[in-house]
Amino acid sequence: MAGAEAGSGKGGGAAGEEGMSLKDKGNEFFKSGNYLKAAALYTQAIKQDPSNPTLYSNRAAAFLNLVKLNKALADAETTITLNPQWEKGYFRKGCVLEAMERYDDALAAFQTALQYSPQSAEVSRKIKRLSQLAKDKKRLQEMQNLRSNVDMAKSLEPLKTEMSEKYGSEDCWKEIFTFLVETMETAVKSWHETSKVDPRVYFLLDKEKTQTDKYAPVVNIDKAFESPHTHSNCFSFLRQYSEDSFSRAACLVTPKSIIAYPQVWKGQGSRKWKHGQQDGFFVQFESPSLRKLWFIPSSYEKGQTLCRDPEALDISAHEVLPCLFKQKLSNS
Repeated sequence: MAGAEAGSGKGGGAAGEEGMSLKDKGNEFFKSGNYLKAAALYTQAIKQDPSNPTLYSNRAAAFLNLVKLNKALADAETTITLNPQWEKGYFRKGCVLEAMERYDDALAAFQTALQYSPQSAEVSRKIKRLSQLAKDKKRLQEMQNLRSNVDMAKSLEPLKTEMSEKYGSEDCWKEIFTFLVETMETAVKSWHETSKVDPRVYFLLDKEKTQTDKYAPVVNIDKAFESPHTHSNCFSFLRQYSEDSFSRAACLVTPKSIIAYPQVWKGQGSRKWKHGQQDGFFVQFESPSLRKLWFIPSSYEKGQTLCRDPEALDISAHEVLPCLFKQKLSNS
């Protein structure tokens, strides 16, 4: 059924010796792999016999092999219109839709073909294959949607109330909230694309006070967790940096893998790690009025890395770095 056919379905009779000759010539070229010449000959035959469904079916097969999918689909539809009870038109349509990766539509076409040709092993094989492809595509699409629709603003929505209380000015807390959200979304995007994040601290610099030629908004801390000594030096440097750069807030992003868990949190009780062996990364938010810490776990599913929703941690028990800012007293 996959190639050009010599005969015809119901209503697909010959159109005279010359039309048959063109079709037969087309079939020979089709069999030899010259699909362009075959399509040209079928086109000539169609001009002489425009109501012959076999000619459109054959040309659809030629166009499919030439990857002219829209033309192939149009010819398959014409085949069906000219002979609605001939399974070949639906089979052609299914093959084209499969090539277009429209698996659900292709499956429907093959199921219709099977109604008119229940004994066809070829159609049955197509249905089995397409059913699996449709499932796989749906699962992959669901995964892609989860990866592309990361909505950190929604996950952090409860933080808005706390920020408004701590910072007072709406413009102030909204800018800080946006900074946090964008930093986290950038980290998630990096994790999805490369399965890693670089250990860095991002600073929200003061537009009016910061010497931007001297202080960058990002500081790499890839050596910070190599030893207690480097960790202490890094913290001291960052604390001075945040002060000298007049930073309003900072956001640390670091993969769990470089923190040498569980050595960092050996204690029991509140310091005990409760999030299993999942891979992922930490986001620690620092400001003079508010400190927060999240772990963003990730999993590997169906060949795709997927970040889960951020899990809030007790920063007093699991802080990745000590407090970077001198804390302001708060009534709350």
